Amino acid sequence: MPEYGQLFILASPRGKRYLRRLEEGQDIHSGDGVISAESIRQAEYGSEVLTHQGVPYRLKRPGLYDLVRGVKRQTQIIYPKDISYICMRLGVGNGTRVIEAGSGSGSLTMALSWFSGERGQVYTYEAREEFYKLCRRNLEWAGVGQNVTQYNRDIAEGFEQSGESAADALFLDVRTPWEYLDQVVRAVKPGAPLAFLLPTVDQVGQLLRGLERGPFDDVEVEELLIRRWKPIADRLRPEDRMIAHTGFLVFAHVQERSEEFERLKPKGTRERKQEAARRERLGLSASDEDLSDETPFT
Repeated sequence: MPEYGQLFILASPRGKRYLRRLEEGQDIHSGDGVISAESIRQAEYGSEVLTHQGVPYRLKRPGLYDLVRGVKRQTQIIYPKDISYICMRLGVGNGTRVIEAGSGSGSLTMALSWFSGERGQVYTYEAREEFYKLCRRNLEWAGVGQNVTQYNRDIAEGFEQSGESAADALFLDVRTPWEYLDQVVRAVKPGAPLAFLLPTVDQVGQLLRGLERGPFDDVEVEELLIRRWKPIADRLRPEDRMIAHTGFLVFAHVQERSEEFERLKPKGTRERKQEAARRERLGLSASDEDLSDETPFT
């Protein structure tokens, strides 16, 4: 049963869901009547409570999915479908040290805090003060963030993490991530997974050009789509609407590169053309074989 000060969910027979914090003496008012705070405190999760008009509401325990959807937002938040995949691809678990920039409204910060656990640490950077403060308020509202360190600064100045304190993984949700790849390499451990979120094709192209210049490998570009189905056993079919494109996800690893490794890769006609185009973009001649001649990361 919920205690005073905790968040809870009430679901009405009409399909409405109310995410609220239980406060002593603060009853819940709905279109179906009033539900007293004391009756909610005495009820078990998974049971029903009645309004003063006798309408049953179902009491549910909120999970991370509900918390992410319920944050106060002044920015476009990252959708749960993307958040879960990002956390998996970054390998976020109890003990992981992960960097995030920018914080925005804090939806991903909340998930990173949740998954990295008591032994982990989240370092989140936000250049704009109003979003920096909003992120903190949302973390406190959700009851997470004890393992989060916030920075109100532009990542062009670099990350605090480097060397012995380098992070295990890093996520960038900024407009021009290709401008910060030097800082990224210095902030994470060798081989660390990276993730980027970008809204447009042009930005993805710019990022890919930046990644091919530096010590990066395993580059992937993906998008996630969710199509719900109507859960009716004898009339099972897709919903009329779906959560489709919400952004491009780009993944990579920090990886030392060698010409010998690249030379041993099997290359068909398409791969040879792609390699020739890459060399042309980087200003390398077709006969160049030493990757050290490429524009270095500093």
